[in-house]
Amino acid sequence: MTITLGLAGTGRIGTAHARTLTKLPGVGTVVVTDVDTARARATAADLGVDVAPDLDALLAGGIDALVITSATDSHPELIVAAVDHGIPVFCEKPVAADIDGTLAVLRHVERSQVPVQIGFQRRFDAGYRAARAAVTAGELGWVHSLRATTLDPAPPPAAYLPRSGGIFRDCGVHDFDILRWVSGREVTEVFATGSNRGDRSFADAGDVDTAAVLLRLDDDTLATVSLGRYNGAGYDVRLEVLGAHGNAIVGLDDRAPLRSVEPGVAPADRPAYAGFLERFREAYAEELRAFLAVAAGERDNPCGPAEALEAFYIAEACELSRREHRPVPLAEVRH
Repeated sequence: MTITLGLAGTGRIGTAHARTLTKLPGVGTVVVTDVDTARARATAADLGVDVAPDLDALLAGGIDALVITSATDSHPELIVAAVDHGIPVFCEKPVAADIDGTLAVLRHVERSQVPVQIGFQRRFDAGYRAARAAVTAGELGWVHSLRATTLDPAPPPAAYLPRSGGIFRDCGVHDFDILRWVSGREVTEVFATGSNRGDRSFADAGDVDTAAVLLRLDDDTLATVSLGRYNGAGYDVRLEVLGAHGNAIVGLDDRAPLRSVEPGVAPADRPAYAGFLERFREAYAEELRAFLAVAAGERDNPCGPAEALEAFYIAEACELSRREHRPVPLAEVRH
């Protein structure tokens, strides 16, 4: 049996997902739409998929599931509309632009039986899965420290920054989610700070281009997150899980943009990852395979809106901490 999939939003990630979906077993037809109708038509022509003129036509056209990759401010409306049509949803993070909006969507979804999966692709990456398995099996002993890193090789366009939500909500939220998922623990308190030494557009948007976060987990494990927009060496995403008996390192491969200056250590002979689509190509495909199984009722939802909300609470606490220069308990931002 094959299914018909709709996709709303044909920007960079949407086009990548549409291309992946056309290659997955069980997908018969892919139908795309976008508020930019010319872009939607161009994407459809390039990929050899169908196009719908708007969301209403897409939802009424007999699709079996919907993938949402449009702008953040459209996510709540699209999720609610699909759920009201009884159509399973995959939506790239975040659920909404703020906590109130996220809670409203969560309450609406909980009143239905329609699954909504939120896109946190690191949960489907082989390295992060191996780290989680090592923690769960007790291979590392008791975990005392986690160190997460997300460093972009170049900043996003200046026009994107005012609507991005800031570095913690836009970028760090992936690290916050994966720290919870790998460790199996909850964050209780954060202290965050940031700086701007790059383009003035970050400061103009009330954002920072470099940030550091210290997090305390509910078993007193400490975690750090380093975020940056100007890592010219390449796209650097890693996680170190340090335990009393051993450690597990994610992202330490021959494509990591790291240069040792120790004598006798040869440089990597492969180019560094250029960006997130390249680094997480397989994870994105695995995530969409999981969604097809969720939509078919063949597996449980691996990341519902409630999971996304927890990561968003951490990001919200980080932004408050940065602005007020103080530690922020998670209880302070929970609704």
